[in-house]
Amino acid sequence: MSISTATTGAGSTAGTEACTPPLRTRPRDTLARHRTALIAGAALLALLLGALLLGGGTWPARLAVDLSGPLGHASDWIIDNRDSHPLFLYFFGHISNAVVLSVRAVYLVLLAAGWAGVTAAAGLVAWRVAGIRPALTAVAAFAVCGLLGMWVPTMQTLALMAVAVTASVLLGALLGLAAGLSDRVHRALRPVLDTMQVLPAFAYLLPVVLVFGIGVPAAVLATVVYAAPPMARLTALGLRGADAGVMEAAASLGATGRQRLLTARLPLARKELLLGVNQSIMMALSMAVIASVIGAGGLGDRVYQALASVDVGAALAAGVPVVLLAVVLDRVTAAAGERIGAGPTRRTGLGWAVVAAGTVAVALVGRYTGRLSWPDAWTVDIAASVNRVVDWMTAHLYSGVPVVGGTADWAARFTTWILDPVRDGLQWLPWWTVLLLVAVLAQLIGTWRTALTAVLAMAAIGVLGKWDPALDTLSQVLAAVAVTLLAGVATGVAAARSPRLERLLRPVLDIFQTMPQFVYLIPVVALFGVGRAPAVAAAVVYALPAVVRITTQGMRAVDPVVLESSRSLGATGWQQLRQVQLPLARPALLLAVNQGVVLVLAVVIIGGLVGGGALGYDVVFGLAQGDLATGLVAGAAIVCLGLMLDRVTQPAGKETRDA
Repeated sequence: MSISTATTGAGSTAGTEACTPPLRTRPRDTLARHRTALIAGAALLALLLGALLLGGGTWPARLAVDLSGPLGHASDWIIDNRDSHPLFLYFFGHISNAVVLSVRAVYLVLLAAGWAGVTAAAGLVAWRVAGIRPALTAVAAFAVCGLLGMWVPTMQTLALMAVAVTASVLLGALLGLAAGLSDRVHRALRPVLDTMQVLPAFAYLLPVVLVFGIGVPAAVLATVVYAAPPMARLTALGLRGADAGVMEAAASLGATGRQRLLTARLPLARKELLLGVNQSIMMALSMAVIASVIGAGGLGDRVYQALASVDVGAALAAGVPVVLLAVVLDRVTAAAGERIGAGPTRRTGLGWAVVAAGTVAVALVGRYTGRLSWPDAWTVDIAASVNRVVDWMTAHLYSGVPVVGGTADWAARFTTWILDPVRDGLQWLPWWTVLLLVAVLAQLIGTWRTALTAVLAMAAIGVLGKWDPALDTLSQVLAAVAVTLLAGVATGVAAARSPRLERLLRPVLDIFQTMPQFVYLIPVVALFGVGRAPAVAAAVVYALPAVVRITTQGMRAVDPVVLESSRSLGATGWQQLRQVQLPLARPALLLAVNQGVVLVLAVVIIGGLVGGGALGYDVVFGLAQGDLATGLVAGAAIVCLGLMLDRVTQPAGKETRDA
């Protein structure tokens, strides 16, 4: 009985399976399964057709557009009408006057408070918003600025940065508010913000100088253009990421749109808003030296003058306060963000009253004792010692080192074996082959929209007439990114596996990330000479900290339960790293690649100052000669190159945002 039942059940099951029609495979699924093969086949077909129809060679001159005429006419019109046209008299003129008055007012307040009052205010504000440790760090940082003999330049930079950061935060918050509340505005603003961040500062310094002239207004407005996008992006991110349940609850209680914004969206986005302020501060400080080229004064001007006379010690003495200001403001705003919602709210009014009373009391004591300016007897000169160290390094490491050779030999070999072959290879390829290669790479890791955007961006470079210089710049970027990723990922993995190493690396990474590029440019040139190799070295130094930090964070974010499970199965440390940690940290590693590319590209202008040539040199030359066409066209080509590289690595950013 049981056998017949089992047989019947089996037969009925078999009959049911036989009667069930097989599932149809959709064409879309079939294409997705063979996506790589289809892309390879299409690329091969396009390669054959291109070889037959288009031939070889660089970008055709008939497909290029000469913009020097229109841009030259625009420059001449601005110069001729700057002192008479109503647009300049009643709009730009009022903006310029407001900026000058604001910076002067802040600077006079800082001078009136004296070094004691400013230091006390920094310590008390840091204590109020972040705690005792950031307060002690702030006091020590301002004291070091005085010890280095840079108190007055520090106050000048602080006044200019206070106005620039305030304007950046307000403008970014307004743009972010509009983008956070409207999908249409968000889509429209994204390319604008991309351009503001990727366009080299040297490229838009010239238009700003043409409109506002050399001085503080041009420096502040150039800084705002560079520092406002992070605030806008993070504000929009915070508003768009507000908890849907909270927003629905507020709407069900009858709250209006304005009430929901003020009582729900903005409070929920406090951490993103504070992070936006943090990033705007850091971006503004990174512009301190570049803005000095157009009359910003302060610490940036001291750095620029020292480098003009090849005085590395004086440049470092002025660069250290920039680093200290960045570190203090970063630590204070980061600690304040971590404390949001972490504990009960303190009595706000009483705390700020203590801060104000303490600042006024210390400032009055300093005024009555005649100690407004930092005493000259309390200064330390580090320039001579630093210059001696640089001279020793140049004398002993530049050449003649046994076995390994000197840094000059390394630079020559790197140029001969890597930079020259990559550049020559890219420039040897027919122009349409480069476009096809970009399309294939973008399609393999993205979508057809990604590929189309990347191809159009690369084609725009040819239309602008900058094809060969752009390929030269691309070769330097690829070489610098390769070195950065090799060193950065290895260092980040080691730091993730050793907390002690991470603690030791943190101040070093802070210095590399906040030190103005101009400061370490001269030692790099002294060690490696002038050419494309020092340009690559400067880019590596600038991009390495971000890659190390992102890699370390991604490795530490791997689930400890997974690691413990692999360890219990007998996996060695190397097996855990290769088969568990690195695969699970893939989104962070892709983001590290993306950020390495973007940051290396950001230093391409600095490379033009030390013999890097290509697009960086064109931008610097345009600014030095007042040639709007040369500078802007080269800057636009760099933007297109950055857009292409960003889209090729776009899946990294997308995966990270989804995570």
